[in-house]
Amino acid sequence: MSTLRSLLRLGLACLAFTVLPLQACELRVRWNPDPPYTMRDAAGHVVGLQVDLIEQALQRLGCRAVWVELPWARALVELQAGRLDMLPGALRRPERESYAHWVPQHIALSNRLFVRAGRENEFGAATRLQEAWRPGLKLGVQIGVVYGPDYAELLGNEAFRAALTQVSARRSLWQMLDIGRIDGVIASETTARWELRELGLVGRVVATPVAVPHEPVQIMLSKRSVDAALVQRYREVSAAMERDGTLARVLNKYLGDPAP
Repeated sequence: MSTLRSLLRLGLACLAFTVLPLQACELRVRWNPDPPYTMRDAAGHVVGLQVDLIEQALQRLGCRAVWVELPWARALVELQAGRLDMLPGALRRPERESYAHWVPQHIALSNRLFVRAGRENEFGAATRLQEAWRPGLKLGVQIGVVYGPDYAELLGNEAFRAALTQVSARRSLWQMLDIGRIDGVIASETTARWELRELGLVGRVVATPVAVPHEPVQIMLSKRSVDAALVQRYREVSAAMERDGTLARVLNKYLGDPAP
């Protein structure tokens, strides 16, 4: 009889071990310091615009995010292997189709040319970078950022390349622009609104009508670790958050109004 009870206890323990991982819906999500999308607050918690949106979407699915700080190249390897579940901020590429599901990110990341206040009218009616750039105009960009086809086309111009200042830290560009070391900065409108406010440069650095369009980024989910049905539910929840005003409220929480 004692042997039977022992076997029953062992069977129940094995059943509990099997069921628990299915009940605990946790998705490992990559982040890196990139305010206002992802950053640490004073208490060391991972917060930000992208963090809020992903956590709220997962909460509606009965899941939670486990934030994993990783460099980009390592994150791609981990996602492909199934050791990372979600990778926001990705461009859709043919070589990634075999190991990733895709969902819209629902955050506009349009790039624009920013200049010191008072110089925004120097570009006349120009709305594209090819129309605005002229020899001698020194522009600042961030190393490793994809700025889209207009920017890529201008990179074929030797004079344009020679006039570029490339740095790893975007905040350095705003400070260089403010003191006149460069004439303009190409940056996401979203990050510009956050960083100019943080640096006290609102009103001193302004946006021009010159847009620098680029391919929209998406969220990758690992095919090894995330079921296609959950991906579809995530798409539906994300679309619902846009319709019910959640997206607008999160954007306003981090960016406020008006834009610089």
